[in-house]
Formats: sequence, C-alpha cells, structure tokens
Amino acid sequence: MTQKPTSEIKFIVELDENRVPEKLHWTAQDGGVELEESKAIMLSIWDNKNKETLRIDLWTKDMPVDEMKVFFHQTLVAMSETYHRATADEKMAATMKDFCDYFGEKLELKG
Repeated sequence: MTQKPTSEIKFIVELDENRVPEKLHWTAQDGGVELEESKAIMLSIWDNKNKETLRIDLWTKDMPVDEMKVFFHQTLVAMSETYHRATADEKMAATMKDFCDYFGEKLELKG
C-alpha cells in the first residue's frame, strides 16, 4: 500500500513560571517556514464528531494592543474571504466584509 504524503505544521510555546506564553514559534516546512517567531496564534479546529469548533488562542505577554487590533481585523477579513471561497455565499460574504470595514473604521485602522 502506498503511503499518502503528509504535511506538518508545528507550534512551540515557551511559557513563564505562571504558564503564560512568553514566546511563540512555528514551523511549516512545506511553506518554507522554520521556527519563525510570532506574537499571536488563533487556531480553529472543526470537531466533526461533536459538530463544534475547538479553538486555541495564544498571545505573548508583550503583544502590543495596537498590533492585536490589527491582527483581529486582518483575521476577520481573511475569515470573510475564506467563508466566500468555502461556501460561494456572496451575500453573507459581503455582509461580513461590511462588518470588517466597520470594525476597522471604529478602531481607526488605516486600510
């Protein structure tokens, strides 16, 4: 039997004595990423058995709030684009995009 190819994405979380993330690194060799440092990670996983979303949200204690706001905005924009690609639901994708524009405007983010 032929073994199917696999791809691995790896996260390393360095914690302080209170188990608060101090450093985040990730590797995705297929994408050419090797131990890149990050300040925040949001990961959603669909649990098909229980029909629910599992989440891992981590950020380092030195993640600046202004960067967190940009991170959230860009994540919301990406989610609206992914929603559109996954469902072809033009109307709801446009509604989500409108919200992203509103969100960015209220945070006074420059587009």
